[in-house]
Amino acid sequence: MSLDSIFGEVPDPSSYSFPDYALPQGDPVRPVAVTAAELTALLDLYETFAAVDPTGASSNPFVRATSEFLEQTFGTTLERPDERLHDDIADMLSDFSEALGDDSPGVVDVTPAHFRTLYFFLTGAKAYHVAPHIRFAPDEGSVETLVEVYQRAVDQDFYLKRPRSVLE
Repeated sequence: MSLDSIFGEVPDPSSYSFPDYALPQGDPVRPVAVTAAELTALLDLYETFAAVDPTGASSNPFVRATSEFLEQTFGTTLERPDERLHDDIADMLSDFSEALGDDSPGVVDVTPAHFRTLYFFLTGAKAYHVAPHIRFAPDEGSVETLVEVYQRAVDQDFYLKRPRSVLE
């Protein structure tokens, strides 16, 4: 399957909204089965994704000079828009790795924050792939794995982890 057909399955961001996760008296999670091989594929995709520079600051001397000027003049740096997403993805994969432990397959609890991160990881990868000025050619199997894990999370219902009683 080609990357274009894989990314064709990604929900359109302009028509997508996140449901309200405010469930009373507990932590809402979606249990999703993940294998060690799938986690490895997601980590490989993350490394490829994190290596991309969408601003061109690392390869464009003009952008680099502008960033250095802003830093020297105003004390601020030219912030990449995807750095926060990189941190969120790394945290999510770390949580999945801890939940999986030595078990393969295992069940990981996808929190609402993890669910959003999965979605933005998927749409960010698609955006990198279709952008004409960015060279992003990840392994097709890794992208398929991301789509599958995301779809498993979509198909699950939320349940309350560590529910609290009315008396607490």
